[in-house]
Amino acid sequence: MKKISSIIFLLFALTGCTNTKITNQIKVSNAEELNSAINKCKPGEQIIIANGTYKDVEIKFIGEGTEDKPITLKAETAGKVFIEGESSLEISGNYLEVNGLFFRNGHSPKANVIAFRTSEKDVANHSKVTNCVILDFNNLERDQDNLWVQLYGKHNELSNCYIAGKTNGGPTVRVDLKGNQSIRNYHKIINNHFGPRPRKGGARGETIQLGSSFTSMSPSNTLIANNLFEECNGEVEIISSKTNFNIIKNNVFYKSEGSVVTRHGNYVAVDGNYFIGDGENDQYGGIRIINTGHWVTNNLFYKIKGKNFRSPIAIMNGIPKSPLNRYNQVTDVVVAYNTFVDSDSPWQFGVGTNISQADVLPESEIRSARALRTEVVNNVIYNSEGDANPIIEHDKADGVTFASNIIDNNGVEVKNSHGLISKKLTLTDIGTGLSVPTSGFDDVEAYNGFDFETITEDLLGNSRSKSNQIGAILNVDNINLELLDKSKYGADWYSNEVEAKEPKTHTVSNASELIAKLKEAESGDIIALNDGVFKISESLVIDKTITVESKENSEIIYEGAANTPAFSLQPYGKLTVKNIKLKGNNSNYAFASLKANMSNHFGLEVIDADISNFNYALRVYKQAFSEEITFKNTSISDCENGIELSEETNDRGDYNTEYLTIDNCNFNNVKQNVIDYYRGGYDESTIGGNLLITNSTFTNCGEKEKNKRLLNHNGIVNVNINNNTFKNNKVQFVSILWGAKNNVESNNTVINSGEIKTEENLVMTLMY
Repeated sequence: MKKISSIIFLLFALTGCTNTKITNQIKVSNAEELNSAINKCKPGEQIIIANGTYKDVEIKFIGEGTEDKPITLKAETAGKVFIEGESSLEISGNYLEVNGLFFRNGHSPKANVIAFRTSEKDVANHSKVTNCVILDFNNLERDQDNLWVQLYGKHNELSNCYIAGKTNGGPTVRVDLKGNQSIRNYHKIINNHFGPRPRKGGARGETIQLGSSFTSMSPSNTLIANNLFEECNGEVEIISSKTNFNIIKNNVFYKSEGSVVTRHGNYVAVDGNYFIGDGENDQYGGIRIINTGHWVTNNLFYKIKGKNFRSPIAIMNGIPKSPLNRYNQVTDVVVAYNTFVDSDSPWQFGVGTNISQADVLPESEIRSARALRTEVVNNVIYNSEGDANPIIEHDKADGVTFASNIIDNNGVEVKNSHGLISKKLTLTDIGTGLSVPTSGFDDVEAYNGFDFETITEDLLGNSRSKSNQIGAILNVDNINLELLDKSKYGADWYSNEVEAKEPKTHTVSNASELIAKLKEAESGDIIALNDGVFKISESLVIDKTITVESKENSEIIYEGAANTPAFSLQPYGKLTVKNIKLKGNNSNYAFASLKANMSNHFGLEVIDADISNFNYALRVYKQAFSEEITFKNTSISDCENGIELSEETNDRGDYNTEYLTIDNCNFNNVKQNVIDYYRGGYDESTIGGNLLITNSTFTNCGEKEKNKRLLNHNGIVNVNINNNTFKNNKVQFVSILWGAKNNVESNNTVINSGEIKTEENLVMTLMY
């Protein structure tokens, strides 16, 4: 279909008025019919887009509906109108509705996929996008930031949509307040399913952002309610509230590696939400509090193991006289009637304090202002395994009032208890695999603070007026929640449930069969190599999940051109290599990402392999990202370069993989970039990447390393180097660790290889 530029749809639909008759419907199936419909359409009509695929369309939907006669742009069959290629949708006017569209297989040519405005002044009001899906609609490069839904105007709604798979920079959804036409907007973001947002590898990966630093003094009054956030792992902030008077209520945050954050702005209500972890992953977070006047009430934290910035309740230190884009002091905050079950150190105060870094940071960056006039009251903590430190003070919590809080700590003495009342509690099953204490503390009188009479209900909506008690859930009978019933959220025609498929094994005996079966295989399949030598002259393309393994003794010899990889790791390509010898010609690469257009993540796991005679064992180019890269029980020898992940040099906090694991490997005669893993820019909100090097041996490596470091991991926040042997490496340093961050080493043997040094504070480029 030819490109449709700036098409104006004037449409009609019935929303919320069952007695209004549709006077006319206009069905369109191509550009000419659309234009004709535009010329004839009047308020009170509908344009129905015929089922089919529409590529490279830039739709402008402008109209003036009324409350009882809204204008609608609607798919003939919800989910059967596919918007693909370089496409976008803009809306302006009043009482407009978009329903049933599916954005896939493309990206927007603009700063947003869906915008509630068509120009800086022409915004939408009283309009909604509903029952739509945006899936993997990513720009070609990770650094090409954009938004998938951008709300302007007032009284607009994003509802019952499924939105998932954003990998490039920028929040998935943002509410903008630039201009009086968008302040006090009362937008609703409700009943949506925000599906997995993969780890981005740096900042600018929020799922929802409300305003920006420089509109943070403005009232927004946005409601985020009844949504499911599933595996929203883009960065440390899932919801970033940067304006005033927002309400975040009755949402489910399920296995999401981040937190709800009152990043800027004041007077946010975070009420009646569920934060559900698995008791193992220490990245699943809760609520992080900054600024003034927030009320955090009636929330349930279940098996949340996040630390520090991701702790269940993180109350940060602020910067005295902070500029708008930094950290204001926490004041006049209420944390009341919440329940915490098997959640590590749920209350953490003074998070982010960095007084010890005063010698490398300007005074304007030092977070020394502790929380003031803050009440933490009427909360319940239950630990099936005792936690000696349920309250952590990174800085003193001397401005916090603690009252009427109880804990069942399974007999473990609590240090620094701040008046926690010890109780023996039992758990009640409330459905969705959740068990919480709802009784056993009737004798603890609830603290009654100023305005506490406004807390009229518990987490489940039960009235507190007659039988109030502490904790999130009142003691009532027969609670049976179905929080993870996905049919309650998102588009009614779409499900992200995928039936598990048994992998198929394709056995090959020569190079031509290997190439053919790799193309033929479906995602998740296995390519099994019989014994022998497989000589390959062109890169093997990995653009799906695939395993290449040897039964006993197989060798792939890559004879391809210089600077090309044996395995080309492309978007969606997740490769596992097992028990294979891989040999190059000294000028080519074993594994490499694409140089450009890495619109989605790749993955790499190398187990029981022998890699030799390559220019690079692994080369990852700028803007490529893998959530995990693992080398285990593998030898890398006689290579010019080893594992290279250092091209994210924009110093904006970006890096090329979230987790790099080297376990029980041997590096021998790797001349430079033995392990080079880089994250640049001082940004306290970026709390990755993660480097583990354990049980490995490095011999005769690094002789061409210009900076005389064997292991380069500048700016990586979490580094663990343990139980390794470094022998005869011609370097000055094996590693320079960042003491102020989570960089540690232990039980390493260093022979004729320089030293492992710790610098408490590294000088980093400021990002702001």
